[in-house]
Amino acid sequence: MIRALWTAASGMQAQQMNIDVVANNLANVSTAGFKKSRADFQDLMYQTVKTTGAPATNTTTNPTGIQVGLGVKPASVTKIFSAGNITQTGNELDVAIQGDGFIQVQQADGTTAYTRAGTLKKDGQGRVTTADGSPILPEITIPSNATKISIGSDGTVSVQQAGQTAATTVGTLQLASFANPSGLNAIGKNLFLPTDSSGAATTGTAGQNGLGTLEQGYVEMSNVSIMEEMVNMIVGQRAYEINSKAVQASDDMLQQAASLKR
Repeated sequence: MIRALWTAASGMQAQQMNIDVVANNLANVSTAGFKKSRADFQDLMYQTVKTTGAPATNTTTNPTGIQVGLGVKPASVTKIFSAGNITQTGNELDVAIQGDGFIQVQQADGTTAYTRAGTLKKDGQGRVTTADGSPILPEITIPSNATKISIGSDGTVSVQQAGQTAATTVGTLQLASFANPSGLNAIGKNLFLPTDSSGAATTGTAGQNGLGTLEQGYVEMSNVSIMEEMVNMIVGQRAYEINSKAVQASDDMLQQAASLKR
């Protein structure tokens, strides 16, 4: 009975994490470029009471054994990098990545981070930046007299300047890819950092070598499905409730045992 208490408690802790992950997915349902997460679990060690295949008699063996599990633990929280819905914005600096790839971002400490959020802006120096002001890489600067900005599907950025008829190319928006995007480390602000699990970034031109293309005037939204997350929340809530009932049942059994009289 004591074992059942701790086993059921581990189930409650696991479902609490499951609900935490679902809540974060729902909170970011409107976050551009957000990728939903999924909590994965694995069973804990088993206590072997009788070994399978052990001799039962001189001529027979046990066809099955007795193993009692000791609960569950979180194994990982995996980012799901499926495509989100593409929404038209009409903003000439908004870009959606159709396919694989990440936009490169220079952080304040000089390191490079990566994002799927294509809600780009201009800072006071004309540099193209993310929504929080971090410049993208390679750096692209929009002239102050630019009247129109065009971003090609291959990432070529050109501008129409006042008094000129021909467009001028001011840079190229390159993309980066990873062997295992799910191994990236999410650090907030729609940014990811590479890890040993993700592998090093491979940069290149959009539309080439397996990289996706860019669509100007569109934004990739979150890939969170509200209905799916609501179902996951209900399942997690009921699983938590069932585990709490197991704790209560174990406690009742202990109470009965403690109240026995000769």
